[in-house]
Amino acid sequence: MQGLLLRVKGGISVKFGVRKPNIKKLVASKTSGKSKLKAKKSITPTYGKKGTGAIKSPTRSTRNRIYNKGTKNFF
Repeated sequence: MQGLLLRVKGGISVKFGVRKPNIKKLVASKTSGKSKLKAKKSITPTYGKKGTGAIKSPTRSTRNRIYNKGTKNFF
């Protein structure tokens, strides 16, 4: 099922509806190592901290917040 496209202020388009699962991305997210996370955290202390996305990229943060609230997982 295709999600509906929702236009938000500022010309941002956000999908609305049921998310289509992507097996390739699911496997990639589960297999990327903890060593990568530790390396990034040692370089950037704010890496992986909750709430820092709004400071770094407010437009992207807003779009993701709307998308996550407006869609449901397929599984």
